[in-house]
Formats: sequence, C-alpha cells, structure tokens
Amino acid sequence: MALWIAGFAALALALYVAVTFNELIRARNRVRAAWADIDVQLQRRHDLVPQLATTVKAYADHEKAALNAVTEMRARAQASVSVAQRGQIEGNLSAQLARLLALQEQYPDLKASGNFLQLQRDLVGIEDALQAARSVYNEVVRAYNTQIQQFPDVLLARPFGFQTCEFFQADAVSAVRV
Repeated sequence: MALWIAGFAALALALYVAVTFNELIRARNRVRAAWADIDVQLQRRHDLVPQLATTVKAYADHEKAALNAVTEMRARAQASVSVAQRGQIEGNLSAQLARLLALQEQYPDLKASGNFLQLQRDLVGIEDALQAARSVYNEVVRAYNTQIQQFPDVLLARPFGFQTCEFFQADAVSAVRV
C-alpha cells in the first residue's frame, strides 16, 4: 500500500513538473512573440528614416545636423543589444524624428509636399502601432516575471534557467506628433 502511495505521489509530482514547465515555456514564448511585434514596428520606423531624411534634405539641405542626428540614432538603435538600451536609444530617435518633422513649420514647401505628408502619416501610424505593441509586451513581461517569481513555480523556474525580462519603458518610445 505504501508503495502505491509513493508511486502515486511520484506520478503527481512528475505531472506537476511537466505542466508547470510547459506553462513557463508558453509564457516565455509569449514574451518573445510580443518583442518580435515591437521589433517589426521599430524596423518599419527605421525603414522610413532614410526616406524622411531624403525628403527633408530636398527642401532644407542646410539642416544637416538634424538629418545626421536622425541617421545616427537609427544606426545606434539597430545595433543595440538589451531591451533597456534599445528603449533609451529609440526614445532619442523619437525625439530626433519629432525635431525633423517640426522643420515643416520653417519650410512651407516641405509642409506642402505630398511625399512628406505621406511619410508623416506613415510614421504616426507606426508610432501608434508601436505604442500598442509596447503595451502588450510589457503586460506579457509582467505576467511572465510574476509567474517565475511566485511559489511554487520559482522552484522550477530557477533550476531550468528562466530569468526575468526587462520592460520596454513607457517613456522610452514617445509618439511622434506634429
């Protein structure tokens, strides 16, 4: 009888470990998928930067400092490694893009350019999608981090190498509005 109880307990423990491990894997994969959504939006924005810079340059060629700052931030953002570093650089890129878009007030021809207006609309749409993706990512990270830190899941999370994820800071990516 004691052997049956021990066998049942071992089976229950093995089942618990398998179910919990699979839940942790699903949670980690949700974090990765949410980050991929952010990465897609960031890449879409990075793809617009050269077009926007070219358009602005055609109308305001002597604004080299603003154009160079945007181009440099784009390159740094694409080379960043950590989520926190990426958030900081993307925030700087957003600020530089806002300054670049603000040049339209100084250059009426630029403001009237259909190409510039379309790029501006595209950028605003990307920023909106980026904010939504960031919100989803941070919520998924919060749930994942909570799960791997709570008892009894923490007993499996640590030995199997599940580590907390960084949030993509709310102030890191500010919407470009002009």
